[in-house]
Amino acid sequence: MARFFVEPNQIGKEIIQITDPQDIIHIKNVLRLQKGDKLLVSDGQKMDYEVIINKIGQDEIIVTIENKWSNENEPVIQVVLFQGMPKADKFEWIIQKAVELGVHQIIPVMTTRTVVKITDAQKTKKKVERWNKIIEGAAKQSGRGMIPLVLDPISYDEALEMASRLDHVIIPYEEEKEGRLGQVLPIPAGKSIGVFIGPEGGFTTEEIQKAIECKIQPITLGKRILRTETAGLAVLSIIMYEAGEV
Repeated sequence: MARFFVEPNQIGKEIIQITDPQDIIHIKNVLRLQKGDKLLVSDGQKMDYEVIINKIGQDEIIVTIENKWSNENEPVIQVVLFQGMPKADKFEWIIQKAVELGVHQIIPVMTTRTVVKITDAQKTKKKVERWNKIIEGAAKQSGRGMIPLVLDPISYDEALEMASRLDHVIIPYEEEKEGRLGQVLPIPAGKSIGVFIGPEGGFTTEEIQKAIECKIQPITLGKRILRTETAGLAVLSIIMYEAGEV
């Protein structure tokens, strides 16, 4: 059954208004649904609604609530991915798959070896809008009860400061020999963990030292060096498995 997100204020006691232009086009022209067909609607706050189409208009679709329940698909832990900015196509793939795996938040980080430079505010706004559309699509497809956020790109120092608010933080590093992911797992329910992933060129030794000074745990991911688009997803998969989410 097709799934759509709406804002909580679009949900009434008996009906829900679907007003997003892209959702309306998708329902009318792609799915070709008619009055009487059923949909799934989420309020983005872990409540799901089974609804039936009541009215299809030009600017809105009115659906009647048939049933509702609490979405149980959200992880019991919060994983924040601090992703060193790779090239555009790689980043879009990373955020899509991270959402499918259960990430809570994605933060693009501009590191020393970041190749992509984002300096124009207007271009940055458009990129973030596109990223959030990709995330919304992944959340729909994977049955999430909320839409994870991707923030504007921030500096490495800003990322370290933000990470200090989390319960656990790790940073995979190819030169690390002792630290293991298993040393911080499993993460207890209700807790958070930040995962720093370097860009294509990896982290510098200075960046790793800064992380250590901020009490971030360097870890090894084994004998083989993983690409930036592989490392974060590998770590996220293991964290979710250890949290009992798989």
